[in-house]
Amino acid sequence: MSGIYIHVPFCPSKCIYCGFYSVAHTRDKESYVKTLLAEIELRRDYLSHSPIQTLYFGGGTPSLLHADELSQILRQLERHHDLSGLGEMTLEANPEQLTPKYCKELRTLGFNRLSIGVQSFQEHVLRFMGRRHTAQQAISAVGNAHTAGFDNISIDLIFGVTERTDEQWGQDLDMAFRLPIQHLSCYALTAEENSRLYKQIQGGNHAPVDDEQAERQYRLLHEHLSATDFFQYEVSNYCKNGFESRHNSAYWDHTPYLGLGPAAHSFDGHSRQWNPANLKLYMENVADGRLCEEREELSPTDLCNETLLLALRTRQGLNLEALRVQYGDDFASAIVNHFREHVPASQYENAAGRLRLTADGLWFADGIAENLFIVD
Repeated sequence: MSGIYIHVPFCPSKCIYCGFYSVAHTRDKESYVKTLLAEIELRRDYLSHSPIQTLYFGGGTPSLLHADELSQILRQLERHHDLSGLGEMTLEANPEQLTPKYCKELRTLGFNRLSIGVQSFQEHVLRFMGRRHTAQQAISAVGNAHTAGFDNISIDLIFGVTERTDEQWGQDLDMAFRLPIQHLSCYALTAEENSRLYKQIQGGNHAPVDDEQAERQYRLLHEHLSATDFFQYEVSNYCKNGFESRHNSAYWDHTPYLGLGPAAHSFDGHSRQWNPANLKLYMENVADGRLCEEREELSPTDLCNETLLLALRTRQGLNLEALRVQYGDDFASAIVNHFREHVPASQYENAAGRLRLTADGLWFADGIAENLFIVD
């Protein structure tokens, strides 16, 4: 089984924190859709005709695509891929676009999961971030989706924002858990190099990101979580039982996927390749039949390090028997010994054949994994 990711690069405007590739206009939307249809055909063999299990429209702002544009894309995918086993079909959306009419259209098209970019229910925080919706629009968007029949709704929240107090962060969490959602993604604010926030910090116009505040609010999130039926299944992701993001979970266990659109990455199990993060160049490349500007062949060491990094970011953790089978007894034993000697006991557990990080440990997951990396 495989997955397909489609990158929609258009945004009404650029949020202050965003480091993803996007353009703050929609004037090339029609040309983009035509190019995407052509790319779907050109790359029809990439997954070796493996059945598609998940489909994810990310961005950018995919909800800027009208229903007829989404329908064109879906019909083209059906022509070239086996979608009969498609179990999860997600659209990322901004709250202001999720009208009752649009939500009904999405359900009619077959979408069964929405990922809504709420970020906060505090008006002053939304203004700081450059979001175009209000708190009430965010609440209404979730309600509209629920009324339209969506029973797998995710929202995004960002913590560690200096403009928001711990008390206000708690209020945002209280509001989130009152809504009819099944999944919550919570990310610490970061200053990506190509973001407006990074430039403001470098220019002395904004205070640096406060790591202590971010860690404090991460722990506050877990205090609120204990009173709900949500659980953490990855560093930044929480859900009710059975509502894990199947698409993202596939990334973490090295399932092959095809990425379409500018800046989209693909993985075939052995290599990664990606389209240019430039809409004009992407459209020119596809028009000329040239695909994937860059490619990286992954060595056994690369794949091993990725396995360590990705697995330790999830609550499933490392399957020690699988490590022994793939990399040998000595390697698996060395991993266990490293944890015993260098990772605090409160940050991990070794049980039922799995080495996994606790909620405390997940905050340090990337650093813990990097200390295990093999260097050729």
